[in-house]
Amino acid sequence: MNAEAFKTIREQYFEKLEQEREYVFEINANSTLSQAAEKYQLPLYFLKSVLKEGKTTSNDGNTFYAGIKYNQNNKLYLVVVTAENYYVSHHLRVLRNILFGGMFLIVLITIYLSIYFSKHIFDPIKQITDKVKQISTENIHLRLEEKDTNNNEISELTATFNDLLNRIETAFETQKNFISNASHELSTPLTSIIGEADVALIKERTIEDYQLAMQNILQQAERLDQITKSLLFLAQTGYKGKKIVFEVLRTDEIIWEVKSLIDRLNPQNHIILDLNLLPEDHKRLKIKGNRQLLQLALANILNNACKYSHNKPVIVYLASSDNQVIIVIKDEGVGIPAEEMPYIYDPFFRASNTHLFEGYGIGLPLARNIIKLHEGQLTLSSEVNVGTTVQIKIPIALILKF
Repeated sequence: MNAEAFKTIREQYFEKLEQEREYVFEINANSTLSQAAEKYQLPLYFLKSVLKEGKTTSNDGNTFYAGIKYNQNNKLYLVVVTAENYYVSHHLRVLRNILFGGMFLIVLITIYLSIYFSKHIFDPIKQITDKVKQISTENIHLRLEEKDTNNNEISELTATFNDLLNRIETAFETQKNFISNASHELSTPLTSIIGEADVALIKERTIEDYQLAMQNILQQAERLDQITKSLLFLAQTGYKGKKIVFEVLRTDEIIWEVKSLIDRLNPQNHIILDLNLLPEDHKRLKIKGNRQLLQLALANILNNACKYSHNKPVIVYLASSDNQVIIVIKDEGVGIPAEEMPYIYDPFFRASNTHLFEGYGIGLPLARNIIKLHEGQLTLSSEVNVGTTVQIKIPIALILKF
């Protein structure tokens, strides 16, 4: 192929690059590599590499070199082509800029999304924290707002915290009522004792007057002693770590024992034992419990039933299910107002319609604590001027399973 033909093919079928140059020169004694490099402004190391390898490529910045060693007629020639590859250099630069720009943009977007989502997620928690900081004993009625129905975890946390506040407020109010009622109940007999003693000492009195004063003082002292013992017993039953000896007992025997005790203390009582629901198997009446505590609990409930019904009929039902002994005590007493039902287990609490009856408001909470100690349940329903029904459920002794 001659030069013209090569030039024609080159122009028609090959793309011409920027600053493209072709060199063909002979290497001999008169023309060394150093001279060729200086003459054609080619890198010397490149020419040495072509001479050594026979064929090589290289680049210097944006300029690319390609060369081969060629022998003809015992003469050594080097064929070198140089050019600037615009597409490679430009596209690489553009690609590099796109890459770094994209990475920078991704970092910015990531930071923005992180800040946005962290704020969006933790905002409700911050609101909860701020609200909780506002709650104190002075405004314990405050509650967290439950408005976010889409965020289940936050809604559950809010509801749980509100439930906790409800329980704390109830305990707080109970404690306040307990202190107030206890102070009142304890101060009343003490005031009577002091007053009676002061009156007796104002002047010299007859022996009969002193005896009457001492009887009044003794009566108030016994009342004070009874309140103190009741409080102590209530505290002991509320302490779960106290060791209590349990044994297998028959509930019908305990009820008869309690009725016999009340008959001696209050002969006017009208307690009726309804035995129609008694199970045929007497083992189904056996429970594991403490006789003295159960007698105390049932005596308190039956005494209240007789007292607040003016000794009207009080019916006691005894039955059993597959795993529980059930005792129902129903009276026709004054009942408890519905709005006061939440407080009936507060120590010293007395319903507003019971001021004409003697009492300290300790019997019912004490009975409930005793039933709880026996892993049982005590529920109470009442209606004013209709009566009150107390239902007690205690697990049957496991001895039945053997």
